[in-house]
Amino acid sequence: MINPGYDAEFTLKKDARTEFNLDNNTVNMQFYENMRFPDKRISYRIDEDCSIRKKSSMEYAFDFVENLTVLEFYPVTETPEITVTCQEKAVMNEGLFIAGEGGPTNITDGEKYSVILTGSILLIKDSQCPRPNVAMHELLHVLGFNHSDNENNLMYPISKCKQVIGSDTLERIDELYAEESYADLNFESANAQIDGRNLDLNLSIRNNGLKDSEKAIVKIYSGENVIKELDIEKLQIGYGVKIELKNLWLKKIKTEELKVLIETDFKELSKENNEILLVKNMNN
Repeated sequence: MINPGYDAEFTLKKDARTEFNLDNNTVNMQFYENMRFPDKRISYRIDEDCSIRKKSSMEYAFDFVENLTVLEFYPVTETPEITVTCQEKAVMNEGLFIAGEGGPTNITDGEKYSVILTGSILLIKDSQCPRPNVAMHELLHVLGFNHSDNENNLMYPISKCKQVIGSDTLERIDELYAEESYADLNFESANAQIDGRNLDLNLSIRNNGLKDSEKAIVKIYSGENVIKELDIEKLQIGYGVKIELKNLWLKKIKTEELKVLIETDFKELSKENNEILLVKNMNN
């Protein structure tokens, strides 16, 4: 959300600081840690009811951020990741006009990233600035960025024409999207119970990556021997599967440890988390 001000200045003084935070203030740059869309190519759709001016403002904002970062925005007619709507009726809050609203609408929490699946922007009041600061402000909200405590920064909650995007924000975007969009299958939980030669095993596997996974295989080892193979179907971002095995026969009478491996033939953010070792508790 942004409240528009009416500042006549269009440029910053040379000594004006534009970074997101000032001095010892510790406002988090993003709503949650490491927020990003699955891919640096992000789709959008602007509602047909938006005026030509608002549509142009939004397209300017997309182009502006695209030209300064690794991001690329492209229009679609169906299932956009960013939906832009408009409202002509003025809205006020505490004596200030609300110029727009924006933010992520569907987030999944992964191991490394808070993945933004969809976001929305509502443009209410036209920007009075040479640049469409309102649209740019709301776009950064959709990308996961919080309000800044620096009145010279574009993410300050009250809009002034002199505000700009700080270089630290642009650098943070490039850092977040430097990693390629891969799936990442890993174990969320695992426990086993052995009674004689009978094994009960419970596993939970989740895709904590930036892309839907392909099919995979789970292999359970006792020593060097594979005692069970299981097929894992494709998993969407943030989705998981639970595996429960009962009375699995073990060849060895005394089994001290079990290895469970997720085997994939596609790239992942990391394959270091695809293997776990379950060791017998010697106190039992």
